[in-house]
Amino acid sequence: MDRDDALKILKEYTKGESLLKHAYAVEAAMRAYAQKFDEDVERWGITGLLHDFDYEAFPEDHPYKGTKILKEKNIDDDILTAIMGHAAYTGVVRESLMAKTLFAVDELCGFITAVTLVRPTKALSEVKVKSVKKKMKDKRFAAKVNREEMLQGAEELGVEFDVHVAFVVNALSGIAGELGLNP
Repeated sequence: MDRDDALKILKEYTKGESLLKHAYAVEAAMRAYAQKFDEDVERWGITGLLHDFDYEAFPEDHPYKGTKILKEKNIDDDILTAIMGHAAYTGVVRESLMAKTLFAVDELCGFITAVTLVRPTKALSEVKVKSVKKKMKDKRFAAKVNREEMLQGAEELGVEFDVHVAFVVNALSGIAGELGLNP
C-alpha cells in the first residue's frame, strides 16, 4: 500500500475536516519519528494516516472495525497491531517501536492543535513546549484529551516529555498550512 491508497481508504470513511487534519498531523509526526529512528517512513506514515480512519463511521467500534476492514485489504499485522494499540482501552500491548510511537503522538497531536487554535494568531510557529504544558494543567481545556496518555506515550517511547513535545511541534510545522495552523 502506498500513501495514495491509504488516502483513498481514509477519505472513504472520514468526511470531517478536523478528523482528516488529525490524520495528517499524526502521519507527519509518525514520518518524522520514523526518519529519526531510521525506520520505514512510508510505512509509519501510512499507519499514522489510517489510525483513526474508522472513527467517524464507527465510533463505538473504533479501532476494532477499522482493523477488520484493513485486514480484509491485506494490511500487514504490525500496522494493525499498532492501530489497535493506540487505543489503550483495547488492551493490545504496544511492543513495536511503531506502535509505541503511534500511541505517543496521537493524543499529543490533537492537543498541540487545540493549543494552537486558541492562540490569537492560530499559528503553530508560536506554540512552545511551555504553552503546551501550561494548557495541560487546565483540565477544562481540550477536556477529552487524556493527559496521562500523553505522558505515558513519551515514557513508553523513552523520550523526555518536553523533548517529545518540541519534536512533534516541529514535525507538524512542515504541514502547518495544510492543518490550518499557519494563517
